Amino acid sequence: MLKIVLRNLQRTRTDYRCLISRTIKQNLHTGAVVMANEKIDKEEIRKKLTPLQYHVTQEKGTERPFTGSYNKVYDAGTYVCIVCEVSLFSSDTKYDSGCGWPAFNDVLDQGKVKLTPDTSGVGANLLLLITQPGRIRTEVTCAECGAHLGHVFGDGPPPTRKRFCINSASLNFIPHEKKDES
Repeated sequence: MLKIVLRNLQRTRTDYRCLISRTIKQNLHTGAVVMANEKIDKEEIRKKLTPLQYHVTQEKGTERPFTGSYNKVYDAGTYVCIVCEVSLFSSDTKYDSGCGWPAFNDVLDQGKVKLTPDTSGVGANLLLLITQPGRIRTEVTCAECGAHLGHVFGDGPPPTRKRFCINSASLNFIPHEKKDES
């Protein structure tokens, strides 16, 4: 199957303006074919996502607290990036932090997210930056496609003491298959 996909990609290469790499990997949870190191066309993303999902993931927006569809979901499963479907968080690490957004105390794999200092809360105010260094947040983005997910804080539960505060609009939930009791 992988050979067929590669052959089709090579034939229609000009149709895939966003393609940088031909490296293909199989997403274990969804079965979707995802291109590694793919530069995704913003117009294609805009067509795929809702306006809120686009605003959150591509414009570093934030959904209003307590409005996200996954804030109070505690079913067993995996949370994947809404843009590229990479598995990011497990329901095993999800907890109710009371902040109004889904909260996790760890990621599935550190390599699947990128953490970056975010000074947008202080803007260009250097005095505020110096006097209140706690206002500098750490942004969490998908390492695969660069989608903004949310922020991580150091006030979570043991053992990690981390609170990954993630926008529901940046995620999709894949429930674990239930085993039949026969």
